[in-house]
Amino acid sequence: MPRSQRNDNFIDKTFTIVADILLRIIPMAPEEKEAFTYYRDGMSAQSEGEYAEALQNYYEAMRLETDPYDRSYILYNIGLVHTSNGEHTKALEYYFQALERNPSLPQALNNTALICHYRGEQAIRQGDPETAEAWFDQAAEYWEQAIALAPGNYIEAQNWLKITGRFGE
Repeated sequence: MPRSQRNDNFIDKTFTIVADILLRIIPMAPEEKEAFTYYRDGMSAQSEGEYAEALQNYYEAMRLETDPYDRSYILYNIGLVHTSNGEHTKALEYYFQALERNPSLPQALNNTALICHYRGEQAIRQGDPETAEAWFDQAAEYWEQAIALAPGNYIEAQNWLKITGRFGE
């Protein structure tokens, strides 16, 4: 049974109903509709922590989707799954692919910055302050880009940039 037919969550049900209506009224090629269905099912699985199922749906959506903008969101969500699984290197690969297709995706920039920041913290714990600073500088670059695209969305990042003296470098 497709995931869209077994959602128990009110928000998922509402999203599914709205998505199904849009699929019926918006003129789309059959492959585009199928790609969107896989994407929707991937998001639903991801929200329930069913990451393997989410990835299967996202990969199928990628196989069918041709629009670079739409593909950027699929790639971003694949990155989110890998981040949730602690696979940061894989996650970064997908965030970068998403940004290649859609450079105006602040959430991909933010998540890239978060991984860089995390790696900086790891370097501090390992007693390597020089490597930590390099990671923190990289995080700052990505956060500045994300903030430029979505000024009110990343307040904690803005505060961190100000506190560390990295804002506007």
